Amino acid sequence: MSWTCQKKSGTEICIRVIPRASRTAVAETLGDAIKIRLQAPPVDGKANRALIKFLAKKLEISQRDITLLSGDTSRNKRLLIQGMSAKNVEAHLTPRTTHVHCQS
Repeated sequence: MSWTCQKKSGTEICIRVIPRASRTAVAETLGDAIKIRLQAPPVDGKANRALIKFLAKKLEISQRDITLLSGDTSRNKRLLIQGMSAKNVEAHLTPRTTHVHCQS
């Protein structure tokens, strides 16, 4: 997947943040980024802190293992997930699509 990039120390991920959403969740992949909706507003770093907390929970790692590399004040962010493979990050964050089967 092109929104992840394996590095020696972990995995770099590209995220497009949508602040002030009705709920915090992974929304969809957008080619070179993954869209994450956050309830937090983009004020005084609240959205960045909420994003790191959300990712740590989803990836089952410590918040200390996540570093914001770029995009501090932007919706487009680049983060480093330390000590985790790109494949593992993708498995935890790729949105699951649900299929509804109709009975006739």
